[in-house]
Amino acid sequence: MSATFLFCLTLILGAMCSAAPLPAEKGRFRKSDLVELYHTPSGFHLDIRYAVANNFTGRAVYPEARAFLQRPAAQALKRVQKSLAKQGYGLIVYDAYRPWSVTKLFWDMTPDDKKQFVADPSHGSRHNRGCAVDVSLYDAGTGKPVSMPSDYDETSERAHVGYAKGSAAARRHREILRAAMEGEGFTVYAHEWWHFDYKDHAKYRLADIPFAAILAAK
Repeated sequence: MSATFLFCLTLILGAMCSAAPLPAEKGRFRKSDLVELYHTPSGFHLDIRYAVANNFTGRAVYPEARAFLQRPAAQALKRVQKSLAKQGYGLIVYDAYRPWSVTKLFWDMTPDDKKQFVADPSHGSRHNRGCAVDVSLYDAGTGKPVSMPSDYDETSERAHVGYAKGSAAARRHREILRAAMEGEGFTVYAHEWWHFDYKDHAKYRLADIPFAAILAAK
């Protein structure tokens, strides 16, 4: 059974569970211009968790390990990478553009007491606009991830940006990441140290475009 088939089946089952459509939006928006982020030894390291079972859902929900962002956000992220390289670090990308159907799936399967960690599909996610990215740091010398106060996608207080416990090194890494991202127009989400929204997110529509359709349009 192919990964593409499993992805489509997941989205179909999610749609069957709810009649909620992609939220309608009024206003003028920029044309979507999603560009791909690539894994390179000295650049971005891609660890796309939703393309494998190593995520909070326990299964793959993306057909391929790919990451896309709107062009201005992608360009800003490249500048972050260059800034961090001077400090001996690089960016790990866990997730970027996310189809709205996946956001709906996450919301439906998350318990009410954990919903602060997922986006309400009735409003959509900035991931759905191609203007949010989940990132961490790797050590440029070893290529290995650095310590952080929590694991990625951890639904506990350790994920909060103000969490004051844990090791001093982990907290320092968290602040190095935040400072570099904020320096290029990204804003951290208070409940997740890894989630950053790009400043232009409101200028793009919510989207439910599969990865294959993005690639086919290039």
